[in-house]
Amino acid sequence: MSAAAATSSSRIGSRAIIPGIQSDSLNSKSISFSSNLQSLSLKSSGPKRQLYSHGKGSVVITQSMDRVEVDISLSPRVNAVKPSKTVAITDQATALVQAGVPVIRLAAGEPDFDTPTAIAEAGINAIREGHTRYTPNAGTMELRSAICHKLKEENGLSYTPDQILVSNGAKQSIVQAVLAVCSPGDEVLIPAPYWVSYPEMARMADATPVILPTSISEDFLLDPKLLESKLTEKSRLLILCSPSNPTGSVYPRKLLEEIAQIVARHPRLLVISDEIYEHIIYAPATHTSFASLPGMWDRTLTVNGFSKAFAMTGWRLGYIAGPKHFVSACNKIQSQFTSGASSISQKAAVAALGLGFAGGEAVATMVKAFRERRDFLVSSFGEIDDVKISEPRGAFYLFIDLSSYYGVEVDGFGTVDNSESLCRYLLDKAQVALVPGDAFGDDTCIRISYAASLSTLQAAVERIKKALVTLKPPVPV
Repeated sequence: MSAAAATSSSRIGSRAIIPGIQSDSLNSKSISFSSNLQSLSLKSSGPKRQLYSHGKGSVVITQSMDRVEVDISLSPRVNAVKPSKTVAITDQATALVQAGVPVIRLAAGEPDFDTPTAIAEAGINAIREGHTRYTPNAGTMELRSAICHKLKEENGLSYTPDQILVSNGAKQSIVQAVLAVCSPGDEVLIPAPYWVSYPEMARMADATPVILPTSISEDFLLDPKLLESKLTEKSRLLILCSPSNPTGSVYPRKLLEEIAQIVARHPRLLVISDEIYEHIIYAPATHTSFASLPGMWDRTLTVNGFSKAFAMTGWRLGYIAGPKHFVSACNKIQSQFTSGASSISQKAAVAALGLGFAGGEAVATMVKAFRERRDFLVSSFGEIDDVKISEPRGAFYLFIDLSSYYGVEVDGFGTVDNSESLCRYLLDKAQVALVPGDAFGDDTCIRISYAASLSTLQAAVERIKKALVTLKPPVPV
């Protein structure tokens, strides 16, 4: 017999004989192998089987393998993270619209404008010209250089291209920064109301979110004294967002300077400055980059992007700027996570930064429309009794206190007793999709996105007012 024949299975009819396995087992449909086992119980959902030794190896052949239960447990890290309510509500509202329900969607923070033509054309040309391959992980040198120029001219910040990391949106930039600098047990200080993702990002890094409440009477701005009282040796990050999602608040320079003085006294404390709404700001409010304050360049990771001001949400592009040591760490994470951002989007982003200071006329036109919409909403809700409003100074959100409507029993619906039940009520009765304030850490309020046309907002306000009257009829005089 040849060597090949000696080591291969021979065939009798249509059945294979495998060396070391008795022929009376040939009708089996599955084979399990084990080593050095004399008799071992096999755990399964059915009756127990026995494994018996056959020579050097142990083999069991059965007519049908019992089904083994699959371990479906998840990582404790994943179980600790809450899903995004803004995404959930937006998806629910979209499903209702697709089912024919005329829901007005004011939940998502997405401009209703098209991407400016010059930016879109740059993306189209990128495809035509063959810019469709991988870029360097950190982003193209062309874009990173353009970002450095922007930060210098508009923010007074000096960076080199190796201190810039381009990612698939500002959200990725932030989460990579949190993962890069936080160790298990570190604390991340987050003023509330906050963007829904901040606390969950901290939890993904095995850090502890420490929530710092603010009040509508103080325009939802962080009290420096509260910040100082909450700092410990575990404090690693402070996340600031100005202009703010969800409140539209803008931190004045003087207040930021007070916060910077506190940060300077704590060597471990770093700051993530989320400036994604930087250009959507209403005079006389002005934007101050935290890294531009005395002593804060070394402490600050500045995050920005193209989604909001340039109406480029679907292009998925953001960036982080900071000291090379921290940015390189973020770059390393990204190299094993998504790698570089879209080559086409990066070409479009270069065009966006070429529109002029603060986005030029294209962005100014959008900001003018946002301001008109803000003024309409503030005026309209200001006419309703027992409603508290902090007028937004930037972004495109109104975070409005409607807690005076809590505590009412509604026939066929149930009790409206918090922001989530109020939003469910307004979705059910008014067919307007809003986001409950508890998602942002303040259960007294709801968030209204006015990144929608004025006519859409007018229809939404009319529906909301009618629903609120039903919820809380006027008291007879």
